[in-house]
Amino acid sequence: MTLSADTRLLLGIAIGQAIGWGTLFAVFPLFGAPMEAELGWSRTEINAGLTLAILVSGLAAVPVGQHVDRHGGRRMLAWGGFLGAALLALWSVAESRALYWTLWAGMGLAQAAALWGPAMAVVVTAARDPNRTITGITFITGFTGTVFVPLGAALIAALGWRQALLALAALQLLPGLLALWLLPQPPPRLPGAARASASLRDAVRRPAFLGLAACFAAHAFIGVGLGAHAIPLLRERGLPEASVLLIVALHGPFQVAARFALFALGRRVTMRGVGRLATALTPVGMLVLALAPPHLAWLVFYALCWAVADGLMTIIRAAGTAEILGREGYGAITGALSVATVLPRTAAPVLIALIWESTGSYGPVPWLLVGLGCLAVAAFAAAARARQGRAR
Repeated sequence: MTLSADTRLLLGIAIGQAIGWGTLFAVFPLFGAPMEAELGWSRTEINAGLTLAILVSGLAAVPVGQHVDRHGGRRMLAWGGFLGAALLALWSVAESRALYWTLWAGMGLAQAAALWGPAMAVVVTAARDPNRTITGITFITGFTGTVFVPLGAALIAALGWRQALLALAALQLLPGLLALWLLPQPPPRLPGAARASASLRDAVRRPAFLGLAACFAAHAFIGVGLGAHAIPLLRERGLPEASVLLIVALHGPFQVAARFALFALGRRVTMRGVGRLATALTPVGMLVLALAPPHLAWLVFYALCWAVADGLMTIIRAAGTAEILGREGYGAITGALSVATVLPRTAAPVLIALIWESTGSYGPVPWLLVGLGCLAVAAFAAAARARQGRAR
């Protein structure tokens, strides 16, 4: 059976992104405890590797995006995937902190080249219906944590952490191979491609870009902060452990359900409308988290609001950016938007921990997240209005 061009594109990107996010990001927390036990490093020293990767990835996002705008993303995704595999293998033999931190700086380059930004640039350029293709991709990638967290834990239990990394390194070769096999060759370079830097300079001055940057930065803080602290925050409410784990586990299925609904709606909705819904649900969910009594039903409602918002915002960051800011210079522009999220992503876990230490509880945290959610609502609305005004 011959696959259509859009199906090849969807499968190549979706499978590659699921594996890439799974091996280069999602499994990282699983390796902390065995590394502490064997190497005697502190948890801070181990987690500094991921923080370094986030910083390097953010700094590399714009040049990577500019390269994709000029030359296409097929080879970038392939070589990023292969670099990630090599670095996972190198991690498996790490004995010194210097080597460990150096390879994680390289991992930041691999993440910038192999993960979301270049992949979405390929989709926006090559797909006949980018919005629907991106939604289909996120439907598949929504299962990344569900698959790779238990897989990583099973590999560590069966093989030890070093051999588990070698197994993951072998798996990480697949995204590079899929990129070369399934993704289309980039179109011939157009004369306008030379204006990628000028397009970026023009874009960052636009109110729509500034609105999206503020929205995505606020959302990144909420997402990373909750990712690091949701379990202890819910435990502090006095919920049974089974309820805490259920609320956290519901995030993935609710995300996937929201993406499936969006896929079914197809062209009947705009990304601007979806973005308004997603940003509105965020402060609603955080307000429920702040005010709800410690009853499972209320906190499941919080999980629903936040997961739907988070699941849709993944699509908005890709398809909504193209709809609001256009496709010219898309790689560099989305890279610049990624830079705006670097500080919130790195600061959120530390700042929330400091709030907990200074107050003795997580009590103020949901209110901080409510405020950031409201900022995201206002910022996205401003970006959408600026786009509509420009369209007229």
